[in-house]
Amino acid sequence: MTTEITAPAISLATLLAQDPAFRLHEGGKLETRPAVPVRDANDLSLAYTPGVARVCTAIAERPELADDYTWRSNVVAVVTDGTAVLGLGDIGPTAAMPVMEGKSLLFKQFGGVDSVPICLDCTDVDELVETIARMAPSFGGINLEDISAPRCFEVERRLKERLDIPVFHDDQHGTAIVVLAALRNAARLTGRRLWDLRAVVAGAGASGLAVTSMLLKAGIAEVIVSDSKGVVHQGRDDLNTYKALIATCTNHSGHTGTTEEAMAGADVFIGLSGSTVSERAIASMAPGSIVFALSNPEPEIHPGIAMEHAAVVATGRSDFPNQINNVLAFPGVFRGALSARAVEITENMKMAAAHALSSVIEEELSAERIIPEPFDPRVVPAVAAAVADQARRDGVARLRGL
Repeated sequence: MTTEITAPAISLATLLAQDPAFRLHEGGKLETRPAVPVRDANDLSLAYTPGVARVCTAIAERPELADDYTWRSNVVAVVTDGTAVLGLGDIGPTAAMPVMEGKSLLFKQFGGVDSVPICLDCTDVDELVETIARMAPSFGGINLEDISAPRCFEVERRLKERLDIPVFHDDQHGTAIVVLAALRNAARLTGRRLWDLRAVVAGAGASGLAVTSMLLKAGIAEVIVSDSKGVVHQGRDDLNTYKALIATCTNHSGHTGTTEEAMAGADVFIGLSGSTVSERAIASMAPGSIVFALSNPEPEIHPGIAMEHAAVVATGRSDFPNQINNVLAFPGVFRGALSARAVEITENMKMAAAHALSSVIEEELSAERIIPEPFDPRVVPAVAAAVADQARRDGVARLRGL
């Protein structure tokens, strides 16, 4: 009999005293350090007054020099309003700070990218857009994080229109890049191509809609999307703008029932909903099925059960094979975009990232290895190079001779 994944409840006092996660977080996970020495009065006069005034004057005359003579070209703002934090939901900006610190830690550790965690005490779309836009001169890119749907779509859209630096909502696009990379390899491993596959995506929030959009661009045969009320289809009158739009380009077979009913005969299940699916539903899928049960901390179905019926199983967890982890995407995506000094991250750049990521291990594929591990040293260089090259091809790079 398969054991449960969930851990027993532990009191907060016990956690504070014994949990190593609290010891690691004590005092925070970040600090700032000088990049240049200040050893004597001469160094001080160059780093600060009067030398700094000459640099400021030059930038005032030619603003693009800020990318060469400040840290701006290598620093990202990691911004949240705390409304959709991990699997915890709307816990507010203060409680979201450990996650934003962690994101900044991963930016530096994996991509060599400096970043600043910023937790905003506002949730109104207008206020978020205005606040982030006013901060933008300090940064070379904006990474939006853990902002609830559907507001996150509008925040990102308006910032992309307003700013001339990359704006990237990682919950959407980082997830989509890694899912597409993993699915390409899973299809290859099982002797199929993307355009042979019929997929069910459970979850019509930020990640679910972004994954669906990217799969469609990649040429998958059919995608059926579901939310808490069942399959998303054009006959429903309760869809928001974004679900209504996705309904026009998915579910060509006309399903109108539940998620599990749509899974019958499907090749792929991608769970991004926080819900559960039954073993019976997994067993009803097509032979050689692919199951990505990605909800955290609890997958939609225990991987051990899914493995009894599916050819390939992935989760969002590090304690099972095939972890679909955004850290495989965002450090390399921003490293490449910043290196090219791109003014935006295009759809082609995301596709290039997914292709590069899947290619890293295409000669090493197995049912338990369809995606590289986060610490694979080949990942960030491959993704960054592909993104920077595509930025130049798309005409959005300020630097072209890298």
